[in-house]
Amino acid sequence: MGSASKQTSPTGKQPKPGSKAAQQADRRARIAELRAVEQRRERRNKMLTIGISSVLVLAMIGGGTWLAMDAKDKSDKKKAAAAAAAEAAQKAKDDAAKAEIPGLQTFGKLTQNHVQTDVKYPQTPPVGGDHNPVWQTCMGNVYDKPVKNENAVHSLEHGAVWVTYNGKATAEDIKTLSDKVKATPYSLMSPYPDEQGTITLTAWSTQLVVDSATDPRVETFFAKYVQGPQTLEQGASCSSGQM
Repeated sequence: MGSASKQTSPTGKQPKPGSKAAQQADRRARIAELRAVEQRRERRNKMLTIGISSVLVLAMIGGGTWLAMDAKDKSDKKKAAAAAAAEAAQKAKDDAAKAEIPGLQTFGKLTQNHVQTDVKYPQTPPVGGDHNPVWQTCMGNVYDKPVKNENAVHSLEHGAVWVTYNGKATAEDIKTLSDKVKATPYSLMSPYPDEQGTITLTAWSTQLVVDSATDPRVETFFAKYVQGPQTLEQGASCSSGQM
């Protein structure tokens, strides 16, 4: 569009400079030019917005993909670590099952009837035999008072290891054993003042006496006999019993 000076009136005549018609023509020209500038600005802004939006979308897609891959990678590593730990624990248990434990005593086949009366056991603490129908709760339970033989023997039938100690055990021994038992389902611990050995580890028909909680045979006994091959009722509950 030309300047107002070059525009003609509807009659074909150019308006006189400074006349009202010339002023109106100039205003129309300026308005048209401003509109053209605004339209160009709007197009640039629209293109810029589209470009930024596209970049953001691509960034979100890329970021989401990276997060998903990173989460999967972490999950895979966690699963692999858990599998490796489980494999190592199983290997340790298998190795322990094959290991000989010096000083270990075994007592052969024992009766396992449920009785409501007290039982006179030949071993102290008992290693098995007839027992109360209710087991002593043995999900890592540490008792500060003696428990009934008949209930504890039922726990042995379920595959528990029973840790007992007399007055010769030190405070350090008791803490070490307590921590071990609390971390081990299918085990229990209680004082047993009448036992001859300082610390006694008992599983069904199996027993080991040690002088200290730091004796390496303690770990081997736990690894071998917690739900070990001596268990008569594999998988039977050790919870919700006598407390």
